[in-house]
Amino acid sequence: MPVSDLHSSCLKCLGESHVKERCQICKSFRPHTQKEQGIRLRALLMESTLRLAFESSGFPAHWAMESKAAVEAKPNGGMVLFKEEKPEMEARGQWSNKIEFMLSVAGEIVGLGNVWRFPYLCYKNGGGAFFIPYLIFLFSCGIPVFFLETALGQYTSQGGITAWRKICPLFEGIGYASQVIESYLNIYYIVILSWAIFYLFSSFTAVLPWATCNNPWNSDCCVDFLNHSNLENWTAPANATSPVTEFWENRVLGLSDGIHNLGTLRWELALCLLLAWVICYFCIWKGVKSTGKVVYFTATFPYLMLFVLLIRGATLPGAAEGIMFYLKPDISRLADPQVWMDAGTQIFFSYAICQGCLTALGSYNKYNNNCYRDCFMLCFLNSATSFVAGFAIFSVLGFMAQEQGVPISEVAESGPGLAFIAYPKAVTLMPGPQLWSCLFFLMLIFLGLDSQFVCVESLVTAIVDIYPEVLQKKGHRELLILAIAVIFYLLGLMLVTEGGMYIFQLFDYYAASGMCLLFLAIFEVISVGWVYGADHFYDNIEDMIGYRPSPLIKMCWKVVTPGVCVLFGFAAFEMQHGSFLDQHETKASDNALMANWQEQLLCALLSLHVCEEYCLGGCLCRSQ
Repeated sequence: MPVSDLHSSCLKCLGESHVKERCQICKSFRPHTQKEQGIRLRALLMESTLRLAFESSGFPAHWAMESKAAVEAKPNGGMVLFKEEKPEMEARGQWSNKIEFMLSVAGEIVGLGNVWRFPYLCYKNGGGAFFIPYLIFLFSCGIPVFFLETALGQYTSQGGITAWRKICPLFEGIGYASQVIESYLNIYYIVILSWAIFYLFSSFTAVLPWATCNNPWNSDCCVDFLNHSNLENWTAPANATSPVTEFWENRVLGLSDGIHNLGTLRWELALCLLLAWVICYFCIWKGVKSTGKVVYFTATFPYLMLFVLLIRGATLPGAAEGIMFYLKPDISRLADPQVWMDAGTQIFFSYAICQGCLTALGSYNKYNNNCYRDCFMLCFLNSATSFVAGFAIFSVLGFMAQEQGVPISEVAESGPGLAFIAYPKAVTLMPGPQLWSCLFFLMLIFLGLDSQFVCVESLVTAIVDIYPEVLQKKGHRELLILAIAVIFYLLGLMLVTEGGMYIFQLFDYYAASGMCLLFLAIFEVISVGWVYGADHFYDNIEDMIGYRPSPLIKMCWKVVTPGVCVLFGFAAFEMQHGSFLDQHETKASDNALMANWQEQLLCALLSLHVCEEYCLGGCLCRSQ
């Protein structure tokens, strides 16, 4: 039977649920269609009866229709003559075109990790040799799960929770667990934007405030290493600190002595955080109508800035040495399990899998959109961006190392250390440092903003799809987004206190860590590959795009991805636990408690729903 005829077949004949009225094979209505058909016939009969009653009473017949009280037939055969007008319901919405979808997904997956984490991991783990484990995890886990979530959202047209409910109610807890991770991200990820906004405002000064030690927040230990690097027989004090480090720790963070001392609220950061949430709110408050337009700028501007910084970095002295340091392969590093751990973690986090985002974004696609081709294009774009960003970053670090006369390994950092210490220090050595500082932090803001408002949109979509009869009413969605923004802003205030950086590190270390994402990835591929059925899902995908994807994807769902994730999970647990105790010995009990609590919560969300479905005698899968 042609694919076009599948839309006219019923669940009984071909297992297809998209039939509109009557099956073209057995000529029967679906069960609920029969019920709806009967209701419509009774409504027409009662409408005719009412029209005759109006005419016989001397009233115009059209009064029966023009009055706001329409005739309604109840399923039990009763009739309501004067029906209360229902509030206006808004349509769920779709992307206006494919470009909006592509830019939205690109904005989500291409984020801060591509700029401040991947280049450092590449240098740290053997340069060019790091691409071997990176590509293995990309093709065995990254692309298969990325495609699974996107196709699931497009097929069901539902968010991260109800999509799993539709295809496999037994594993609906996967959706709830992914939204827990999403909520963690919404609390702490946007704090990075508040730091970048603070640095951006601080860049509009005649002299960058982190360039000298002549500021009120500088201590007696502050030393401008650049001014002393050319002096002979000069030795830095043992406890010396640089002005850029003191600006970060004393001026921006007001860092306390530990997590036990949160201190006071940093009101300037709180205002920057508020500004970030206001921008985020107005980017998504109209759903895909506004998000689809905003991403034309927010998703493309970072690439422009990255290109400008790449060209500028390549023209600096010492750039070649930095790039060689970035790419020089060290095959012996592949024997270190930590290299493989870093590659797997980078793939899971940078591709935003197991977070519900891809399912939500895919749900706004047209039903026949070629999501298979889109996924490969987006995955290539994400990895290529990470690779190119390494050239932009390490060319500047090579220049900074040459200017200071130190090895590149002493200036190379990862995470916030790169974005708010190493790179700001590098721009102070360039001509026109204010310009390059503004461009760099604008790039960080837009990279983070895309990821942030897609995270919020994903959570909103999941909630709206659970309660559509309430939240799809006109104006209710905007109120929901406002409530979410206010709640997460208030929760985020604890991260902009003097001890907030320690809480941020806890969230960053555990909230969306490899362990949590691995745990969900295993359940996702098992539920689709084995419970719902990989062949059945391939039939659904063929109905959407017109052909079946490569059988290698199906093999990954059923065997390769769960096997790799299980092996990776055991190794990650052992290594993460050991390194955690070594690096955070003084706070081991607190951190271990939080990690244990979160993992138990995720397990409970999954297992409790499985028990509920089992005890209530629910079916294993709606399609079977």
